[in-house]
Parts: sequence; structure tokens; C-alpha cells
Amino acid sequence: MDWFNHVFEGSSFGGRPHSNWETESYWNAPHSATDELTDREREEVDVATALSISEQDLKGKAVLDDDYRSGKSRESDKNTAHLEEDEWHAKAAQLEEDEQLAIALQESLILEPPLPSQNDTTRPTPVPSSFLSGSRICARCNGQVEPGQLLNCMGNVWHRECFLCKECGLPIADKEFKKMGTHPCHNSCYKEHHHLRCDVCKNFLPKIMPGLVEFRQHPFWMQKYCPLHERDGTPRCCSCDRMEPRDMRYLLLEDGRKLCLECLDSAVMDTEECQPLSLEIREFFEGLNMKVEQQFPLLLVERQALNEAIEGEKTGYRHFPETRGLCLSEEQSIVAIVRRPRIGADFRLMDMITEPHRLVRSSEVTAILILNGLPRLLTGSILAHEMMHAWLRLNGYSNLQPDIEEGICQVMGHMWLESEIYSCSGGSLPAQPSSSSSTSSKKGKRSDFERLLGEFFKHQIETDPSPVYGQGFRIGNQAVLKFGLRRTLDHIKFTGFFPL
Repeated sequence: MDWFNHVFEGSSFGGRPHSNWETESYWNAPHSATDELTDREREEVDVATALSISEQDLKGKAVLDDDYRSGKSRESDKNTAHLEEDEWHAKAAQLEEDEQLAIALQESLILEPPLPSQNDTTRPTPVPSSFLSGSRICARCNGQVEPGQLLNCMGNVWHRECFLCKECGLPIADKEFKKMGTHPCHNSCYKEHHHLRCDVCKNFLPKIMPGLVEFRQHPFWMQKYCPLHERDGTPRCCSCDRMEPRDMRYLLLEDGRKLCLECLDSAVMDTEECQPLSLEIREFFEGLNMKVEQQFPLLLVERQALNEAIEGEKTGYRHFPETRGLCLSEEQSIVAIVRRPRIGADFRLMDMITEPHRLVRSSEVTAILILNGLPRLLTGSILAHEMMHAWLRLNGYSNLQPDIEEGICQVMGHMWLESEIYSCSGGSLPAQPSSSSSTSSKKGKRSDFERLLGEFFKHQIETDPSPVYGQGFRIGNQAVLKFGLRRTLDHIKFTGFFPL
């Protein structure tokens, strides 16, 4: 009956997973439960035993194997019970530790709130004395701060009188303030010193939504201004293209153009002043083995006279919105400026002297006209451009397409500007793709603004959106850089196109 005892012992384990098998047992030998059974009950047991034996005979060793495994399982269950009990105690200890850590974290968050991000609007937070034990140290004066009299801001503790604005130095009593690094600042002081202002009207740039302003910016000078000034008639300098600030006056020329004081400093105002520059441009061409043999007048004129001369020309392409130079090939009468005007009391040019010139056609070039009042570098660049027109006409380059002729003329103006910028800065001019080096300016070292002005004029040529002047320059300049100036000119003369 040992196997029978095993069966009942196994079934009793299923209801008591945490019992101690060494101290508790449902079957204690040698006492047997069958001794207490009646005769009828014994017969029922014998029948059950016979049925079990018959089932065993049918199943073979399967039941014996199950009994064997049941015994093994009982021993494994004892070990599992001990492991589960140990694991339960470990989890309980871990849970208690986690609860203590959570309480500590919560208390630390209450005592020291997270720092606001840079330039965020922040609110000073009084710290209840119940959260603090003892006094704290002020972040400004390093003095003791009593728990009920402190501010807890920006990760530090402050006296109320020590919580000062970084810009004005006064205590911050407002409900909100700005954070500047490790210092607080009034919202009004921060706006006054750090919000963007218009470079024209000096007002704050208009907001289109919180934290976002709208403005326009010059692509070269980075002058910021309100979008309104593009529509309210704010004048621009006719040379550098900067808008006139409200706190500064530009010089008003007699033809209605305005000139800033920096550009006025090197402006060429009359025909006599332009003659030395004309000689320099001729020397520049001669240095490139492109000497201009023909002598013809160079005249400085006002806008009206230049526009009238353009109307009288039968050929040529006009650069809009305004043409500032012209190479004449027709006979015309031109009114030229012969004496520099003076600046009047109302900041206007006055007492300009002009005289008419009758231009007679003796060759392909009658004269070169340049708009007056422009800085020397811009005047020289325009003159180099128009001198190239003259050279092309005098050397048999006829009937060129506008983008080819204007493009190669822009290349010459750009090359002259580069030579002037490098020479006036004391540097050496990069090697040009030509047969000889060009001459440098005789004016010596110039101001930082004039060098910057030269870079701006180069920038204008390089970024011109015009398909004739702009795209023509970019294609022509690439050809000169790749093949050299002389080979490019020869290719243009024989084919009418830039070499690729």
C-alpha cells in the first residue's frame, strides 16, 4: 500500500503550498487509517484497489512512471515553496525602499524647482518655512536668510532686497521677470536692451505673434527695418542702397537722388575730378594689352542729361531700373557738369555749373557719359565697363548679342574693382588670366568703409538678377577664369559667343 499512501500524500500537497513537510504530515506511520474502516468500507476499498490494479495493467508502466515523477515533483515543490517565500520577502523589501526614494525625490522637487530655460519669463516663488530647516545663504550677499523671508528663484535663495535687475540694478518686485544667464532682469529692461529695433525709425520691430517679429534686412549691409518702410517712401542712398535713418540726413542732389555721408566722402562730383580716374582706367586696359588708342571725351552728367542721351542712341541695351553710364556712338549735344557744387544750409547741393558740349562723330565712339555724385570706386567700375564698350567697337567686335557684350563689359568692371580693393588694402592682386598684370591705384590706403563699399559693388555685379547683365557676367567670368581673357575675347570675335 505504499503507492496508495504516496497518492494521497501528493493530493494533500496541492491544497497547502506553504506547509512545512518536516513538522506537518497527513500520514504518520505505523498508524494506518484502514484499521478504522468498517467491513463494508473495506470491501469498497478493495474494489477500488482492484480497479486501480486493472487500470495499471492496461496502462503498463505509465502509472508507475507517473508515481515516480509525482514523488520527484513533491520534492521539487518543497524547494519551489522556499524560493517563492524568499522572493516575496525580497520584493517587499524592494517596494519599501522604492517608496522611501519616491518620498525623498518629491521633497527635493518641492525645495528646488527646475530652472527655467534661457530668457524664459519666470515667476519668483516664496518658499514656505515648513519646507526648510534652519536658515539659508543668499545667492547675492552670502548672508543668512530666514525661512519665512526668502525667495527661491533660479535654483538659489535670495533676500527680497537682493533680487536685483541685471540692467537697471533695482529690486525686482514684478510678478514676472526674464532670466539672463545667472541674473534676473525686469521684462521692460530686457526689452529695452535686447529686443530688436528698426535701424531706420529706431522703434521696436513689429510683432506678428508672441516671440516672433517681422522685419526686412539688406542682403549685404544687414540693415534691419520695418516692412512698412518699403512702402512709405523712405529714401535710399543712390550709391550703397542703404535706407536713410530718421536720426541721420542724407545729402539731396539736384536731380532728386540722395547720397549718404559715407559715400559722399569719396564721391566724384564734376568732369574735372573724373579725369585722373579716366587715366587710371586707360592704364588698367593697357596693362592687360588692351590699349584704347582713340581719344574721346569723358563727361559727368546729371540723371536728366543721361536719360536724354540714352533716348538719342540708336543702339545699346539699357540697364533698369537706372542706367549710370553710357558709351555714345552718335553725334549729340550733352550738358556736362564742369564745377563741383557746394552743400547748402538745408543739406542740398547748390551752385552747380554746367555747360553744353557738342559731340561730333569721328569714330565708333563719340564720348563716355557717367552719372555724377557716385563714389570713386563705383564711378571707376562704371567707367571700366563703358571703356570696354569703346574697346570692342574700336577693335571690330560688332553686332554682338546684348548678353555677350554687356557680360564681358561687366567682367572688366569687376576685374578693376578687384584690383582696387586688393591694392588699397595693402595686399597683392591675385594673378589675372591675362598676358600682364594690371596697374594699381595711386590713391594709397583707403578707409575701411571704402573697402567695404568696393565689396558691395562687386556683390551687386555678381548677384545681378538681370539675364543680360547678371547672367551675362556669370557666364563670361567663368569663361575668363577657365580660358583667360585673351582667348575668351578671340573666341567672341570669331564666333560671337563665350567659349564653354
